[in-house]
Amino acid sequence: MQFEPVAPVRAYERIVEQIEEAVVSGLLKPGDRLPGERELMTQFGVGRSTVREALRVLQAAELVRSRPGDPRGPEVLAASPVALQRSMHRLARAEHVGLGELVQFRMVLDGSAHLLAAHLRTAADLSALDEALAAMSTAAGYAEFSRADVSFHETVARASRNQLLVVSGEVVRGVVLELIEDKLSHARDQSTLMRTWLRHHEQVRDAIRAGDGESAARLARQALYDNYAEYVPQEQRAMLTPLLTS
Repeated sequence: MQFEPVAPVRAYERIVEQIEEAVVSGLLKPGDRLPGERELMTQFGVGRSTVREALRVLQAAELVRSRPGDPRGPEVLAASPVALQRSMHRLARAEHVGLGELVQFRMVLDGSAHLLAAHLRTAADLSALDEALAAMSTAAGYAEFSRADVSFHETVARASRNQLLVVSGEVVRGVVLELIEDKLSHARDQSTLMRTWLRHHEQVRDAIRAGDGESAARLARQALYDNYAEYVPQEQRAMLTPLLTS
């Protein structure tokens, strides 16, 4: 058995770990303030440069926000999908992650969200879906139509009552949004395409209203396949087809 050499842990990394743990455990909540720089130096027993490096890492991870000259100390931030969004964009550009995997992941997420929404939706959720559909049907152009479309999908995600599905779905939609815009911008008849999407959303709304989760999930996965499969390399499309029958 041959072990690999280990890298020494730097002091600022230990500071980051402790503050992250305090946030995750709830000891530090959004809006709370960390002690000032001098107090952090005293509590952790380190120098100013070490504290500043730890704060730089925490700010880059969007766990805290520090304003120069603010005497109140760095502010703990609420969880945000921004960092996950950036990571997903990097994955989308990486050679080892193909577009087929991204589309497949969205089919899994959206299918699950639609299934749960059909069983857990409230009257307010159904009203919000109706409002989004009304906005889509009267949209003056693609930009307005797209905003209503996003609102529809966000409502479905919230109706799943699962915050992880909400955040993950938002991130993946953002990664592939360019594909929607590209498809519409190159469509010969944008009005026809938007009417097709509107009918699909109406079918989804009806399935969710009827509590038919399997139909809602199937419609969601099929629509994603129909919209994105043409962008996926031929050799990766086999990754998507099993989700059309599940």
